Amino acid sequence: MSETSVHVQLRQKQDYQFDVHFGGDIPVVMGDEPAPLGAGQGPSPVQLLAAAVGNCLSDSLLFALRKFKQAPEPIACDVHAEVGRNAEGRLRVLAIKAVLTLGVPAASLEHLDRVLGQFESYCTVTQSVGQGIAVSTEVVDALGARLK
Repeated sequence: MSETSVHVQLRQKQDYQFDVHFGGDIPVVMGDEPAPLGAGQGPSPVQLLAAAVGNCLSDSLLFALRKFKQAPEPIACDVHAEVGRNAEGRLRVLAIKAVLTLGVPAASLEHLDRVLGQFESYCTVTQSVGQGIAVSTEVVDALGARLK
């Protein structure tokens, strides 16, 4: 039994272009497949998946740091989704790697080890996607020091 339900509507515009309606005042996003199927005029489903993973991880890291009254802003996240063929020869997302960059040096943040040890486990999207796709996460600070 879920605690909430999320409803998204997709409506085909033409060919592989779909308007994604999130409801309320949230702007409509047009998704599109890259050529040769589509025209690449909007994010592809793989890009939307990668964005969801990166957004959720970024939110989770920010939330965990703010619980300790820390200000890591601005957080940036680069997500790379590896697409390749599975054993049956079908295209699949094989792996996702997210690199989160804090907007401040690690030395300026308290409780960082604790946060880094647990923030991923609270990320709803990443934990769900990770059940079927390998997801790796890296965290660096504003000085480029790898923290995780």
